[in-house]
Amino acid sequence: MSYKQQVATHISQVLTQIGIEDFTEERVQGMLETPPNPQMGDLAFPCFQLAKSLRKAPPMIAQELSDKISLPFLKEVQVAGAYLNFFFDQEEVVVSCVNTILTEGATYGSSQLGEGKRVPIDLSAPNIAKPFSMGHLRSTVIGNALANIMEKQGYKPVRINHLGDWGTQFGKLIVAYKKWGNEEKVKAEPIKELLTLYIKFHEEAESDPSLEDQGREWFKKLEDGDQEARMLWQWFRDESLQEFNKIYELMGISFDSTNGEAFYNDKMDRVVDLLEQKGLLSESDGAMVVSLEEYDMPPCLIKKSDGATLYATRDLAAALYRHENYDFAKALYVVGGEQRLHFQQFIKVLQKMGYDWAKEMHHIPFGMMLKDGKKMSTRKGKLVLLEEVLSQAIEDVLKVIEEKNPNLANKEAIARQVGVGAVIFHDLKNYRLNDINFSWEDMLTFEGETGPYVQYTHARGCSLLKKGNYKKSEVKAVEGAFEGAETWAVVTTLLQFPEVIEKAGDQFDPSQIGKYVIDLAQSFNKFYAHVRILAEDEDVKQARLQLVEAVLIVLKEGLRLLGLQAPEEM
Repeated sequence: MSYKQQVATHISQVLTQIGIEDFTEERVQGMLETPPNPQMGDLAFPCFQLAKSLRKAPPMIAQELSDKISLPFLKEVQVAGAYLNFFFDQEEVVVSCVNTILTEGATYGSSQLGEGKRVPIDLSAPNIAKPFSMGHLRSTVIGNALANIMEKQGYKPVRINHLGDWGTQFGKLIVAYKKWGNEEKVKAEPIKELLTLYIKFHEEAESDPSLEDQGREWFKKLEDGDQEARMLWQWFRDESLQEFNKIYELMGISFDSTNGEAFYNDKMDRVVDLLEQKGLLSESDGAMVVSLEEYDMPPCLIKKSDGATLYATRDLAAALYRHENYDFAKALYVVGGEQRLHFQQFIKVLQKMGYDWAKEMHHIPFGMMLKDGKKMSTRKGKLVLLEEVLSQAIEDVLKVIEEKNPNLANKEAIARQVGVGAVIFHDLKNYRLNDINFSWEDMLTFEGETGPYVQYTHARGCSLLKKGNYKKSEVKAVEGAFEGAETWAVVTTLLQFPEVIEKAGDQFDPSQIGKYVIDLAQSFNKFYAHVRILAEDEDVKQARLQLVEAVLIVLKEGLRLLGLQAPEEM
């Protein structure tokens, strides 16, 4: 139990003893504040809300409560107007905090909130035979970070890559390949060659409209299970996935399922039948829809007038499949904000079908990746390919290493960790609903709020442990070792880690972790600048190095949750 929780529990118990029972531990914890100035204490409790129940002025309530509050780690409780200010016994808290982190290691901040229940997370989902652009980066890294955070909270995430592997474009691609394709070229550069064929199809179709009809015919053949169409489609899919996997491998991301849109082709009739049985389908301009009038939403389209099913039908089939196969506690869909209405509609349809579990399905929207303030677009040539960005980032970091630390071992591996980490962190340090402007300068600098800055801080700490000949031992109070505002700032930041993870999980917001590791790196660097860590006194030095190790454990784990590695040298 954190110090904040212990204070909240104690205050709640004191209030119950004086006859106020509606101030639960959770409510009191929500009221506790961190004072803006450390000289005002480590925690503060405002007494305004108690005035109505006790019929007394808040300052008087604060005065009366101060005499009743006593906890082993509290050095002092001061009254400041209507506030109770709590001052911790810093030495005791430092020793306890560092001991806890060194004992628990990477499990520090973990919980069993999820009780081993599954959470399918729909993430990444690039389109087969199309380039993996920076636009797909957001879904991929936000989804992967959320999976890591859920796992930290005791859930079992199921990472699902719901590939865009169906639709009329595959009929067009088959026509293009049969007319102009070359097997060796496709095998050599699958995405590039398939995209070239797809673009050529559209260019030729402008002067020969019959190509569009041929594309539709081939897609119909594909839908009907034609052997040649099926074989070509499977080949395009396999080659594309192999290409995507190179990028996923570079980013250290793997999936539990790559069941894409095609997987649900034979599962959609059941959805239509269920909707009919439940009396939820109605006709609108020849199409079949589910009315959502009571929610002030447009109707959800289930079947077009020509009998073709739509995205909503497919997503309903996928939701039923996932619930039956994973019996999930909650399900997350990490998909751009422009799809908000679609998800609101399809979740409401599930609720109308009588499925209570649909309340635990969450669309996790995010903003756009912009270039020069504008949306990236394939047609206008404004597309930035993720693979090129990752390669360029690695190359740029390698140049910096060659310049600053040419004798570094494993230069290529470290350049990969830092370059890829820079790209991922540039996304995740931002609140997901904000648009992000793609910027090399912001991404790759080793100063300020960047991935390389946090990774460099970790490497600097590792170097200190080596220089100081650090020996692991039990943490004890050593006179003078843990004094000073800079030391206390590091420890109070370390104490926040479990709470930050909880908040990031509750709000589906990896940026909470991104901001936290920046704060921890900054407070550690101030500590490094103001405190002589490698002191002459061996006991003092070893005690301070124990605090350094605690920082490294938390920095490394924070970076891991975001999908970054923590190099020991840079």
